[in-house]
Amino acid sequence: MLSLGQKLLLQFPAEFSHDLTIRTLHQTQHTPLKSLYSTRLERKPVKVAGLTFDNPVGLAAGLDKNGECIDAFGAMGFGFVEVGTVTPRPQPGNPKPRLFRIPEKQAIINRMGFNNKGVDYLVEQVKQSRYQGVIGINIGKNKDTEEARALEDYLICLNKVYPYASYVTVNISSPNTPGLRNLQYGEALDNLLTGLKAAQETLCQTHSKYVPLFIKIAPDLNDEEINSIAGSLLNSKMDGVIATNTTLSREAVAGLPNSEEAGGLSGSVLTDMSLLVTRKLSKALDRAIPIIGVGGIDSPQAAKDRIDAGASLVQIYSAFIYQGPELVKQCVKAL
Repeated sequence: MLSLGQKLLLQFPAEFSHDLTIRTLHQTQHTPLKSLYSTRLERKPVKVAGLTFDNPVGLAAGLDKNGECIDAFGAMGFGFVEVGTVTPRPQPGNPKPRLFRIPEKQAIINRMGFNNKGVDYLVEQVKQSRYQGVIGINIGKNKDTEEARALEDYLICLNKVYPYASYVTVNISSPNTPGLRNLQYGEALDNLLTGLKAAQETLCQTHSKYVPLFIKIAPDLNDEEINSIAGSLLNSKMDGVIATNTTLSREAVAGLPNSEEAGGLSGSVLTDMSLLVTRKLSKALDRAIPIIGVGGIDSPQAAKDRIDAGASLVQIYSAFIYQGPELVKQCVKAL
């Protein structure tokens, strides 16, 4: 039944199917209907950044932007669930249509633009969650916030989510917010990390709780940029890095329907690119900072390859859309 429903959803426009899925999961996650998608997996605890994850396979940010289905995704066997990206103020995101499938490559292009209901709404959803596992909260800046004032938006979100998050991810790599990726480089990155770590120290004292900070980076990086980012992460004593976000490259889908749509490309076409970035980043960091591998994790072998390349954990999203919860089970079993 679950497989049939999934196949049916893939026949409808992508964002319609996404919204319908989120509404259905939200409405059923605390009812007996949850048994339709629940699964029990063997615990394979992994300790990363001082946190204990039930297993090393997590849900990537972007699917549950407002934290409305945490219990549902937890029931599917994920070892951790990351929600967001969330911004200080609600925003509608970019004009529709803005989400496109490329089924020939099990790929997705999105230019959603951080559409979300705002950080206060997300915090209320997290507070109502019954999930006992690790919850990551992914934060970003509002589109109309100037690049020079980006830190202010991140600090607003960090202060509000800190008491309720297991870890916080700072998204500076989405291609769909103008200027955001500029925060990945040089002085801009150093200033951002310095401000975040200072706030983390204060919040730790206030709440008597240390919440790790992770930075999410893009796959479209050359060796010099990877080494520079690694240096900034080490100097700031960042707790972890998530590699990678979506790509702007279209080489792997050239000529296919929807391939020329603007936005970030994700899915199986990202496997090799994200794997290479993970491998190079791990070498540059000398394993001093943990890496969460994401991007093109579409099979148990891809998950294993990412761990072998230096990641401590992996996340899935696009392949989950095409393959469903069975992929989670297969990856957990393989690792």
